[in-house]
Amino acid sequence: MKNFVFCFLIIVVSRELHAQRDGFAESRGVKIYYRTFGKGTPIVIINGGPGLNSDGFVDLAKTLSAHNQTIIYDQRGTGKSAMQKTDASTITMQLMVDDMENLRKELRIERWIILGHSFGGMLASYYATIHPDKIISMILSSSGGVDLELLSYVAKNINARLTPQQLDSANYWSQKITGGDTSYFARLERARALSNAYVYDKKYAPLVAERLTHSNLRVNALVWQDMQKINFNCAQKLSAFTRPVLIIQGKQDIIEERTSQKANRILQNSKLVILDHCVHYGWLDNRDAYLSEVEKFISGKD
Repeated sequence: MKNFVFCFLIIVVSRELHAQRDGFAESRGVKIYYRTFGKGTPIVIINGGPGLNSDGFVDLAKTLSAHNQTIIYDQRGTGKSAMQKTDASTITMQLMVDDMENLRKELRIERWIILGHSFGGMLASYYATIHPDKIISMILSSSGGVDLELLSYVAKNINARLTPQQLDSANYWSQKITGGDTSYFARLERARALSNAYVYDKKYAPLVAERLTHSNLRVNALVWQDMQKINFNCAQKLSAFTRPVLIIQGKQDIIEERTSQKANRILQNSKLVILDHCVHYGWLDNRDAYLSEVEKFISGKD
């Protein structure tokens, strides 16, 4: 069976809600678009992908903003964080960390809680190795891990969660897109097939599929390329990180438990939570349990 480009994606139920505030933060030649909600202890939410905007996080940001200030932002090259040149010199992990720092400074935040989901958890981990003093605590939600171990198994796990028909469809439309067909129809058909691998409850698959249509595959490829170039591995530096960390993921996740267990062993002050009947999106498959764990951790009642 052929493999296809895979993305770690974040999806929440969208609502017609207005951001409390939005704007742009200047960062290394790119205007990084952000939205904030609520007041209180700041929580920056890093979406996955890579190559997706932050639109799918409005509901989660609103939910967590009841007692906190939540911040979502479009990573460079996605959404409203547009770039004139998108190549290996403008899409790097270091630049993405710089974007976070410039956003923090723009919002005049001294320290913040970081919630990184999927690839966002990998970016959060990398940020923590460079700016640990700027972090109050960290949530690694279905994180891709502290190194590149997931590349050895994740495509296989995605394939295994698709029916033969879904896998054939995903491969067919991935090849069409690679060949130059960037129509919405092609992206949607690919997404409809792939989305079934990411959720336990298939009623959420259409939500995931719609988000997948927004994936910027060039940005996605450039990020993974850079991570392999720098031999992404946060283990050594994270072993000295002492802030509280919640590691949470689904028992049936495409990310295997060994990846979260490794992070749990390395981090000095971490807690690991595995949610049953849950694949890659805790707030969809097991919303009450996911939000309960996250909100307890944020409030310090854990």
